[in-house]
Amino acid sequence: MSRLIDRLTTEPAPLAWLERQAWHPWLVVGLVSMGAFVGQLDATIVQLALPTLGRYFDAPLQHVSWIALSYLAAFVSFLPIFGRLCEMFGRKTLYIAGYLIFILASALCGFASSFEQLVTFRFLQGVGGSLLGANSISILVKTVSPAQRGRALGWFAAAQAVGMSAGPVLGGLLLATFGWRWIFWLTVPFGALAVVIGWLALPRSSGTRPDRAFDWGGALLIGPALILIVAVLNHVSSWGLSSPATLGSLAVAALLLVLLVRRERIFRAPLIDPTLFRSIAFCSAAAGVALGYAQLFGMFFLMSFAQGHGFGEPPGTAGLHLAIIPVAIGLTAPFSSTVKEWLGERRVGMVSMALSFLAVVLLFSTLGRVEDHRLSDGIAYALFGIGLGLFIAPNNQVAIAAVPPELSGPAGSLLNLMRALGTCLGVAGGATMLTLNLEAPDGISRTWLSSSGADMLLAVRDSLPLLGAVVVLAGFAAWYAARRMERQGASARPTSGKAA
Repeated sequence: MSRLIDRLTTEPAPLAWLERQAWHPWLVVGLVSMGAFVGQLDATIVQLALPTLGRYFDAPLQHVSWIALSYLAAFVSFLPIFGRLCEMFGRKTLYIAGYLIFILASALCGFASSFEQLVTFRFLQGVGGSLLGANSISILVKTVSPAQRGRALGWFAAAQAVGMSAGPVLGGLLLATFGWRWIFWLTVPFGALAVVIGWLALPRSSGTRPDRAFDWGGALLIGPALILIVAVLNHVSSWGLSSPATLGSLAVAALLLVLLVRRERIFRAPLIDPTLFRSIAFCSAAAGVALGYAQLFGMFFLMSFAQGHGFGEPPGTAGLHLAIIPVAIGLTAPFSSTVKEWLGERRVGMVSMALSFLAVVLLFSTLGRVEDHRLSDGIAYALFGIGLGLFIAPNNQVAIAAVPPELSGPAGSLLNLMRALGTCLGVAGGATMLTLNLEAPDGISRTWLSSSGADMLLAVRDSLPLLGAVVVLAGFAAWYAARRMERQGASARPTSGKAA
């Protein structure tokens, strides 16, 4: 048995010549940054393409949203499972396997001949993406020295920003020139190159623990619970709030979550460490992470339909407009630490979300109501991106600082999970609100394909208040987390007249 485990955990050695080079660690940083770029590129490029895919497959909104949600549901469900398996059996082989699954599924998505095939292949793509997400930061941190870690993480964040910014632009160009299949095929050459580089350059994993117990019970509970919650949020407009399908799904999800909590408390190696939830500051900041990504992808979902179907803009033009949001995030995020020092940890979350809220108000006031909408839309997108750019990093820093250093790894993994879950909530919430607001005054539902551009703009505008509420909740969550941290810091300091 021990020999079998040894064979399973033996990873291919990197090319000796590469490993001797001084720049070898930065080649590894480039590899994982490429994965971050591909992941964000895929996320935003598919968001822009949803109206085109919906028209091609003649699908209602709740079905169209599953093109995005199937990927996200797989990513969320498998992330904690793969995170633990990587700790047990090593990261290199599983990281390369993630790339192989991702590019295979991407190619299959491009060849899909039916809506059901596309959703299935997107789920498989999410499995590969989850393997990449479970490994990337850990590989980066273990490869570079502590002195260079900040710089390496900066390159990683920059790659994410570039991928997110390039997605709408490249997606628009590909949709306009080659068709929707190429938005999936685009990532295949990047992934193939990454597989070759990973095989030759990634170092072998150290500190693996193949004998560590695996939480099979938690693995079987967490995925179905999260998928049921996402399904309810996505289909509540068609199922009905008090329907047996809605109530039954929520009841089963609640039961699974209760069983998961009980399981994680007693299991000696839980997938999600329950100790993290003892910190109110961490829980509040983690909620801020989910709400931040929910508003970002909720905005992407709604405005993709506003630009493409409401205004009838070609994909290339719509992509350029929507790219303002991630470009603003990428340009603003590097200065978020400076702004935090200037405003203070407690205020930066509220001020940043005030900018995003102002953007939502501006869109609500002008969408479909002004003749020249491009200027007002552009200003709103820029404000929204600036707000999120100033929000994300400071809130993440509060979350990590709220837990002991020995829990920073599990905390980072849980924050990754919250980001993906927030993205799910944003897409599902946007689809539900848009479906509800497309109902005719007589109560008869009409499909988004049969609605006029003016009707679509009105439905998007009426969906924006929910987005505004998410922005407010995110600001409050970040403020409360920072406030708790300040109180913890004050209580930890010695009182005057007493010895330290």
